[in-house]
This record gives sequence, C-alpha cells and structure tokens, in this order.
Amino acid sequence: MYRIQTLNKISPTGLALLDKSRYTVGNEMEDPDGILVRSADMQNHAFLPSLRAIARAGVGVNNIPIDRCSESGIVVFNTPGANANAVKELAVCALLLASRNILGGAEWVREQAREGTDVVTAVEKGKSAFVGPEISGKTLGVLGLGAVGVQVANIATKLGMTVYGYDPFLSVDSALRLSRSVHRAMDLNTIFKNCDYITLHMPLTSETTGMINAESIQMMKPHVRILNLARSELVVDDDIITALESGKVASYITDFPNNKIVLAKNVVAIPHLGASSPESEENCAVMAVEQLKDYLENGNIRNSVNLPSVSMERSGIIRMGIIHRNVPNMLASIMSVLSKEDINVENLMNHSKRNYAYTLVDLNSRVHDRVVDEIRAIGGVLRVRVIR
Repeated sequence: MYRIQTLNKISPTGLALLDKSRYTVGNEMEDPDGILVRSADMQNHAFLPSLRAIARAGVGVNNIPIDRCSESGIVVFNTPGANANAVKELAVCALLLASRNILGGAEWVREQAREGTDVVTAVEKGKSAFVGPEISGKTLGVLGLGAVGVQVANIATKLGMTVYGYDPFLSVDSALRLSRSVHRAMDLNTIFKNCDYITLHMPLTSETTGMINAESIQMMKPHVRILNLARSELVVDDDIITALESGKVASYITDFPNNKIVLAKNVVAIPHLGASSPESEENCAVMAVEQLKDYLENGNIRNSVNLPSVSMERSGIIRMGIIHRNVPNMLASIMSVLSKEDINVENLMNHSKRNYAYTLVDLNSRVHDRVVDEIRAIGGVLRVRVIR
C-alpha cells in the first residue's frame, strides 16, 4: 500500500486516479511514499526515509528544496504545459489591460454612479481620459518559448501583432509548435529595442533574476508595455516603478502583487490568477498524479526537475531503480555486483541530468537483500529501489 500525503487541496479528478486498493491518501500521513503539493512551502519540510517522490501540481518549484531532495534521492516532478492554456488566456487579457485603461475606466464609471452623476452623460464627456492603443499592428516580444510562451506568441500573430520570440534553450518540441509567423530573436537586445509590448515567460534562474531592470528598460522603446505572468523576481520593482513614473514604461501588468508595486502608477496587479481555472487545476493534478504513480509503481521518471527522464516498458521479473551521482564507472560498478551474483540483465536504461543520474535495470531473477545492499554501498549511489 502506497501512502500519499497532500499538502494542498488537490483536484478530486487527479486523486481519483489513485486506486484505493493500492493507495492511502490524506493531508495527515505518517511516513509518506509520495507527496502531492501545489504552493505549500516545503523549504523546511522534514523528509523521512520513506519519501520517494514529490509531485508539484504546477510548474514553479521555488517552494521545494530541490538540492536537498536530490541529495536524499527524492524525485521532484512538475507539470509543464498542464496550465499553459489558462496562462495564455490571461496573457491575452493582460495585453488588452495594458493597452486600454479598461479597469481604470470601469472604476471611474462606478464612481460617477456612487456620486449621483448621470452616468450616460458623464461617460461621453470623460471617456477620452481612458483612451488606449489597439494591439493590432504593434510588435510583441515574447521572452521564453516554453509551453506558455509558444501559445502566447502564436495567438498574438492571429491578433494582428508582429511577434518576436526569444529563448536561448528552445526545445525541438517548442520549435515545432511555434508559428512560422513568429520571428526568432537571437538576443534580448532585439526584443528590448524593437517591441511595443514585452511579455515574460522565462523560468526564474540566477541568469533571469532581475532581467527587467533600469539598464534593460533604458534600451526599450518609449511607452513600452510590460507583462509579467511568470515570476515576480524577473522584474526589479524599484526600477519598473521609476520607469512608470517617468512614462518610459506606459503600463505594467503583473500576476505577483506586493505592497510596493500594487500602489505604483499605471500598474494592474492581478492576484496570481495565471493557472487559476478549474480546467488548469484538474490538468495539473491529473498530470502530477500520473507521473507520481508511474514512478512509484514502475520506477519511470517523466518531467522531473532534478533527475533525468528515464522510462521503459517492464520486462524480466523485478526492476531496480538506482539514483546516483553522475560520475565515471558507475554503470560498471553496478554491473559488476550483478555479474558476480550471476544475475542476468534483461533491459537497462541510464540517463544523466547535470550532477545526477538514474539507472533503471530489469532483471530476470530475484535478488537477495545483500545484492541491494552492495549496490547501495557503491560510492555515489543515493538510493536503490526494488520494484516487483
């Protein structure tokens, strides 16, 4: 029986995939084999030896201590693409909010009514204060062409915009899905110097933190409009506020409000609604549960942020999953132990990801505990699982 702990409310559609005859699920769970989480802060979470995997129903994993998980042999999954449509739709909304002062105009109309003014007359006289440009015919720069960025870039071309996309790590899958109408920018300066609108869809890394700052804003066109539905820390708050005050930046739409930015001039602060749709929550939960199940039951890894993807059909009698450091002679050491015990390998797959690697081995005979202990004792091995 597998024990699954939920640290947040997880969509019932996803939880329904966990067979009750094989899984026990609850938010109070001793010695869990797996954890399902959304936004709960796990940085100081105590990891018990039983814990094998954490599945994040969403993309960002800033709430999870990835390095500590890796060193403990704990696989961390996320769900790239599961919420892409929801974020794409919000990005389209943000483009319009950045252009036409819709929220300001709507609040002004309500104020007229509250003050007893004849609204019909007032709007004809006052609407000019809320005029804004159309997005058709303008240039949009999309920073990050992952699951969300590609969809935003593609739909923007349908809205009549000229679109430039920048992503130094563009995957083959994303490239195939990207519209031929989208221009590939080979550097950030191309985006900064040529675009009327810039939308951020980059992951938060040491390289991207604070990428929108005084220096990059200085390169941008006058009255540029900036959208941030990715991560708060991509933008330096003080620098964007200064640019908004001067008019260099015409408007800033952010899905990450704080007490400083929300009161700044020409800011629309959205309460982190990017993936907040029933469909998105279901998609993320289903994807997270499926990945967690496949790892616990079969040892397969898909969409892990800390370990490589390794997935193969079951063969043989038992399967061993070995998480280890990405160092020379590791496979030779593992095979040496198995060979010494006359254990035949039916199938094997090994991949690495930065400092870590994962080896999946199907064997055509059962193994004694001492064999598992010998493999576990190999220098650099972090965790060994026997899956029957």
